[in-house]
Amino acid sequence: MIDGKAAMTKFMRMALSDPDIASVPIMIDSSKFSVIEAGLQQCQGKCVVNSISLKEGVEEFLEKARLILKYGAAVVVMAFDETGQATEIQDKVDICVRAYNLLLSVDFAPEDIIFDLNILTVATGMEEHNEYAKNYILGAQKVKESCPHVHISGGLSNLSFSFRGLDELREAFHSVFLYHAIPYGMDVGIVNAGKLPVYDDVEIELRKVIEEVVWNKSHDNDHVNRLIAMA
Repeated sequence: MIDGKAAMTKFMRMALSDPDIASVPIMIDSSKFSVIEAGLQQCQGKCVVNSISLKEGVEEFLEKARLILKYGAAVVVMAFDETGQATEIQDKVDICVRAYNLLLSVDFAPEDIIFDLNILTVATGMEEHNEYAKNYILGAQKVKESCPHVHISGGLSNLSFSFRGLDELREAFHSVFLYHAIPYGMDVGIVNAGKLPVYDDVEIELRKVIEEVVWNKSHDNDHVNRLIAMA
């Protein structure tokens, strides 16, 4: 309902006139790529574009990648392709390897590639969702092995969406997940860091149940039911 390009240009000029803002990397996000480009045109240093994917095919993917490269930005690449969102480990790896090779073919620096492997909601009560956290973590490890020098990202809020409204539980969930995901390769995330509890400070029984949910250690939904009871 607004002129996105004009709004992005005005906002970026206002924001970057503040030395504290101008000194840190900017992530530019929009559903319209013309709006992203308007933001890129205002950046004084290296920024990050969020995001591109193979969802609309190779040609459009490479067109956007070349434009991002022209402006000297890094890029978030979602684990999507023409068939949809990757949920299984091998699907995440296959899509990322394909995107990685395409980006390198247009001279993208591998350290400027950030793969978002889709942190999806667990503990929904639907058994087919129970592997999502585990798949992300193990997928991160395999992508790092297959695509040297890339970064792995994810939006933490999706993980605990089943428990929206229960902020303390959700923050504990995010802390426990990061404790396990980071050693496997996750190094970028969208999370309210100021609210994140220290892993060791999470109540021990709650921590154990969350870990069982993250790693899907029970196949009869018992761990999910216990977490729901605690919630």
